Amino acid sequence: MANFGMSGKITALEGQRDALLQILLEAAEAMHSVEGCEMYAVNISESDPDSVYVMELWRDQADHAASLALESTKELIQRARPIIAGIDGVKLQVVGGKGV
Repeated sequence: MANFGMSGKITALEGQRDALLQILLEAAEAMHSVEGCEMYAVNISESDPDSVYVMELWRDQADHAASLALESTKELIQRARPIIAGIDGVKLQVVGGKGV
């Protein structure tokens, strides 16, 4: 069975990127103890001052779905929603590469 991946760009309201970044870094820290999470990388771009990019790698899609049901995840999502202007993401079937 292939791994499940997600890649997304989360755009914050103007001037709120650092606040969004802190919430997503909390999420990344929480993922250390979540079953099936292989990678949760939080990134920023020097050329895009309002966005945070997240790359995720999961053992499978069911593990990802289970993570969304955790109370800690729900709380982080609720904190982030008011400062998010938009989300552009894609679900991926990971088929190979270094670290996979």
